[in-house]
Amino acid sequence: MPLPSAWSRRVFLTTTSATALGPALAGHAPARAAGSADEYETLRLRWAELSLGTGFDPATEPYASRLKETGRLAAGFHAAMAPAGDSLWPGHTFDPPAGITQSYSRLWTMTQAYLQPGTGLTADAALLADVLKGLDHLSTTVYNPSTTRYGNWWEWQIGSPRLLMDIVAALHDELGGDRRQAACAAVDHFVPDSVLKNYSGTSTGANRVDLCRSVALRGVIGRSPAKIALARDALSPVFPYVTKGDGLYADGSFVQHTWVAYSGTYGQVMLDGLGRLFTLLAGSTWAVTDPNRQIILDSVENAYAPLIYNGLMMDSVNGRAISRGYLKSDDRKAMRSDHFHGQGLIAAIPLLAGGASPAERERWTAMVKGWIERDRTTPLLTAPQFSVADLSRLHAVAASPVAAAPEPVAHKLFASMDRAVHRRPGWAAGIAMASERIAYYECGNGENPRGWHTGAGMLYWWPGERENGRDDQYTDWFWPTVDFYRLPGTTVSTKRLADRAGGEWGAPKPAASWVGGTTDGEFAAVGQHLKGLGSTLEARKSWFCLADTVVCLGAGITSTDGVPAETVVDNRMLGEGGTHPLTVDTGHATPRWAHLEGHGGWVFPGGADLKTLREDRTGSWSDINTTSTTERRTRRYQTLWLDHGTDPVDASYAYLLMPGASRRTVAARSADRDWLKVLANTHAVQAVTVRSLGVTAANFWQPGTVERLTATAPASVLVRRGRRTATLAVAEPTRTGRPLEVTWEHHGVRVVTKDPGVEVLSTGRTLKLRITPGTAGATHRCEVSLS
Repeated sequence: MPLPSAWSRRVFLTTTSATALGPALAGHAPARAAGSADEYETLRLRWAELSLGTGFDPATEPYASRLKETGRLAAGFHAAMAPAGDSLWPGHTFDPPAGITQSYSRLWTMTQAYLQPGTGLTADAALLADVLKGLDHLSTTVYNPSTTRYGNWWEWQIGSPRLLMDIVAALHDELGGDRRQAACAAVDHFVPDSVLKNYSGTSTGANRVDLCRSVALRGVIGRSPAKIALARDALSPVFPYVTKGDGLYADGSFVQHTWVAYSGTYGQVMLDGLGRLFTLLAGSTWAVTDPNRQIILDSVENAYAPLIYNGLMMDSVNGRAISRGYLKSDDRKAMRSDHFHGQGLIAAIPLLAGGASPAERERWTAMVKGWIERDRTTPLLTAPQFSVADLSRLHAVAASPVAAAPEPVAHKLFASMDRAVHRRPGWAAGIAMASERIAYYECGNGENPRGWHTGAGMLYWWPGERENGRDDQYTDWFWPTVDFYRLPGTTVSTKRLADRAGGEWGAPKPAASWVGGTTDGEFAAVGQHLKGLGSTLEARKSWFCLADTVVCLGAGITSTDGVPAETVVDNRMLGEGGTHPLTVDTGHATPRWAHLEGHGGWVFPGGADLKTLREDRTGSWSDINTTSTTERRTRRYQTLWLDHGTDPVDASYAYLLMPGASRRTVAARSADRDWLKVLANTHAVQAVTVRSLGVTAANFWQPGTVERLTATAPASVLVRRGRRTATLAVAEPTRTGRPLEVTWEHHGVRVVTKDPGVEVLSTGRTLKLRITPGTAGATHRCEVSLS
């Protein structure tokens, strides 16, 4: 059987011999004569190959089964299609407009089955006839210039046109001129030029990239140089770092919807879309040459990689998508988990790599190869969400001679989105906070109505000793079964909240400015002035991120809600019927340590009135997302918490989290009274010192002195001392921008290097620094020698 014309053309995508990562765009010849008719055809075929894949053997795995699955789905859609006045398939009406997008999605699956080899429906004339019938029906009844938009804007301007343009690019010759013209007219109507003229509203960040994607393809298909140029130029506002609102920040933060940390979903959409558009336009009349595109390339390592751990994207930056799980509309039934989001980002990196330098491509190859090797929860090379095109690019990386990179040992503080990530050998932790700049949580479109406390200092962590080698603590039905009032690490009022409390789309934000911290790149001091959502709760929370532990302090815990306030030391999901033993210290009047087999342990200096609960909890994704399936599952949880009582006044806590530690190690740390000294734990200052590590760290909530450190304004200070040198790292989380002074009492100090915002006022018996902090919450460093 002959292959369709669009599939039999010249293969464009290849891989670099040095790194196997990304299309070989370096030195890529221009796409025919600039601006000629042939150039449009070259770009169209390039896009089709990006979408449909090339260079794979359809008879081998994982391609054979994936192609067969595409054929199976397409056959079902083919058989069930029943055009009606308000639908193309029964149960998928055009109101709400999600039914339009879903219809185009099914037509795209049918298109892939028709064009790709090995589907069982390759070049099937009856299947093609139904695709054309479906396109005509949508064009005639709803997706045309005579329709006034209703419902969710996204479906009209992003979801539907993106799929429609993919179909038209792939089936170009089979569609004929009238259908192509109708598709272009629809995109012109729903995505007019005016949408790309101003960088505002819903046309920013990842949304802007998606809009440009549809307009660029419309220009290619309709042979309109002005449309392609408009789409290319409209990308430029996405590139520069921002200082507020949507976009990438210099510290690696990515924000969408003005106030929501969104690296993992909207960030993935942006990175994937830019990779495709850079590749599409490379070497053409409309190549993306804006020098600020390097910011996007830098973001791979600065913004995204620090949040990916063994293939998963930390849920603290996945926004309302944490509630999706299995969507009703997902024909392939891939769970939208932290691994799903991480793998989407990982697959975007090879797309972007074609425009990167050889050194960048080699580093990225090593990173991606490492994630491929370590993700044993949902292995990347067979992940159900991937198309054969994605799989072929990832398999090329896996086959590369470049050595896989291990997970880094580092601390990354994303001050502009109130997130922190601590990476140590074999384990990782992430902290999610909220401030006047970043929302407690986001809900909307029926999604994530109970994410109230996910920004109340939630402490995610993945232990070094992973059971069965899997990182699925927050993957395996965690969100539909967890107690949302007892999220790990949070301090909360137990006051009951209504679904969507505080409002939708990131509206609820606390009137708190001291949120952030400081880091030297390995250790960190992180803090949050916590104000409860819909409650009177107030607290100061600090996390001192060190070598094998996170020291957690809380102070000033006060509320008048008439209900207890709690600090959730942890709430570990044990799986279905998990039997992991919990051992609690019984050698003292109050426990000084606890250990959970297969996970790690906690140390309570001086003891704590620790409460514990092991329970089975049952839930459905539909409980927290109206678009998700109604299947119910049960998971077992081990909860540990501290009860601060009803209406506490100035309550406090102190504990150490030790991920992956053995019971013996946890007990030994508890017995070593000299390892940690808590210098202060009040509403004014929280500070610790660990002399064996040469660390002293303090979060000053107001001007003050603790041990040898003094700050003249609210500040976060970290001192790392070696035998002959020391480093001071200072930040002003309140972001007033006003100068502050920090004094460290130490004899014989000589400044070696310092950041530009640091002025040395004195040395000798004390080191006195004036910091001009700026307004980004950034860390300012000063390195000194010690006599």
